[in-house]
Parts: sequence; C-alpha cells; structure tokens
Amino acid sequence: MDQELYSKERSASLDLLLRFQRLLVSKLYPADCVGQVPNTYSPDLLGVGSLLKKYTALLCTHIGDILPVATSIACTSHRHFAEVSCVVDGDLTGILLPELVVSIVLLLSKNAGLMQEAGAIPLLAGLLEHLDRFNHLAPGMERDDNEDLAWPGIMGSFFTGQSCRNNEEVTLIRKADLENHNKDGGFWTVIDGKVYDIKDFQTQSLTGSSIL
Repeated sequence: MDQELYSKERSASLDLLLRFQRLLVSKLYPADCVGQVPNTYSPDLLGVGSLLKKYTALLCTHIGDILPVATSIACTSHRHFAEVSCVVDGDLTGILLPELVVSIVLLLSKNAGLMQEAGAIPLLAGLLEHLDRFNHLAPGMERDDNEDLAWPGIMGSFFTGQSCRNNEEVTLIRKADLENHNKDGGFWTVIDGKVYDIKDFQTQSLTGSSIL
C-alpha cells in the first residue's frame, strides 16, 4: 500500500494492467474446496490459466523488446545505467514483472499441476538472458561475481528498508569464511543477517558453549 501511495505518477493504463494481473492471480489462487477431485480443474479455472498465459506472452514480448535497447544505452557509463534503471523501474519491467514472477512462484507452490497446465512459466524463462545482460552492467557486479557464495543475511537489508548503497560500506562475510573462522577456534554467530564475534562473551558466560 505504501508503494501505491508513492507511485502517483504511474499512468492509468499501467495501473489498470496491474489490477488486471492481480485479478488473474487471485482467480487462480486455490480456495479450500471440500470434495474436489485432485488434479481436476473447472473450465473456468482453465480459462483463467489460458488468459494468464496470453497476458504473460504479451508482457514478455514487450519486455523482450525493451531490455536490449535499455542494455545498449546503459552500457555507455554508470550514469547512463542509473538513468535507464529509473526508466525501466517505472515501466512494465519494473512494476508488473517482479510481482508477476513472485505471484507465479506462489501459485506454483500452491498448485503446481494447474500452473503446468496454464503454461505461463516457460514464457518467463525467455527473459532470463535479457535480464542477466542488463543486471551485469550494474556497478559492483564484478565484485559480487567473485563471491563464491552469497550469504543469505546480506539480503536482509533489502527487506528492512536500508538503502542498498550501504552494502558498499559493509564487510561481507561468506558462509565459508564463517565456518573456517570457527574451525580455527573463533566464535562467530549470525543473528538477523549480521555476524557477531562472541568469543570474549563465551569466557564470561555461565551458560556454557552449548547454549551459545
């Protein structure tokens, strides 16, 4: 709802598409139906699934046309990348696509058979290459690629409202680094995505290492 209030400049047509997309997802979201035979779907439900496939195909076609152009402009400089990212963020790619992907993953976890029947998922796979090329232009991408394993706690900052620019100022500790440090006699632990050194506290604690 905060994003709804924030996006005052969004066009009426884009808002209508977003509402239509949410309506499709809500119609496909499984209700608790007593006595329904597994893996059998009503014609209405299959119709909505077919409509979702057509909608996804049109959306992917548009995004597939936009992203290569965006990539060709963004590769000029970091400033161009920032400007293009702002444009893409306000386009179908930044507004409709992220929510559609999350919704389809949710629907897939709830009713995999229906989503396979609808056939919308393979259409999204065609965008991966375009998205990957664009994302690789992001500043700091080379540093991220050098990491063997992205520590899940890093993502915590994106869900707590912190700016992603803060990631430049934070030392990132991989899971392998933490395990190796503890094998060498250290005592690092992870709480809410942050790594704490509690070695000194271990010697003072009356509870023992097992509880720690």
